[in-house]
Amino acid sequence: MFCSNLAFAQEKPCNFIKFMEEAKNTARAVVRIGYDGLVHKTFRGPQARERYENELRVLQFLDQQDCSFVPKIVKKDNSELYLVTTSCGARVDHLSDKKKDRIFAELKQYGVCHDDAEVRNITYSSQMGRFCVIDFEFATILEPGYPPSPKMESVADRSAWQRKDRDE
Repeated sequence: MFCSNLAFAQEKPCNFIKFMEEAKNTARAVVRIGYDGLVHKTFRGPQARERYENELRVLQFLDQQDCSFVPKIVKKDNSELYLVTTSCGARVDHLSDKKKDRIFAELKQYGVCHDDAEVRNITYSSQMGRFCVIDFEFATILEPGYPPSPKMESVADRSAWQRKDRDE
C-alpha cells in the first residue's frame, strides 16, 4: 500500500514515511529528517534540476576539500532530484551577525561562497561542538573551471513552473 499525499517525486511506502519528520516543505524543496539522522531532500519548483545539480557539485567539492562542517552525500537519485545527506545538527534560531559572518567566511577558506548566507542555513552539531552550514543550492565554487551557481528566476505564475517540472 502506498501513501497518496507525499511530497516526494515518486510514491514511497507509508511505513517509510512514518520514520521521517518533515523539517521543511516549500515551493522549492521538501526536507525530511529520518530517525536515523539522515536528511532527505527532494528538489521541486523553479530550476529544480539546476539547484539539485549545484548542491551535489558543491557538496562533492567540499568533501574533496575535507570540509568537516557541511553535510556528506549518502545517496542521490538524479532522475527524482532526491538527495540524502548526513545531518549537521539542529537548526539555529538566532545568531549574531558577527558570528554568522565568521561561519560563512570560514566556508570561503574551503573555496565556496554560500550565496545565501542566512541564519536559516546554519545548524549546530553538539557531536562536533560547532556550527555547520547547510543548503548549497545557490553556492558558488570559487576555483576556476566550475560553472556559476544558478540565479533564481522569478516566476510570477506558479502554474508555469509546476507544468515545467512535470514536463521534464
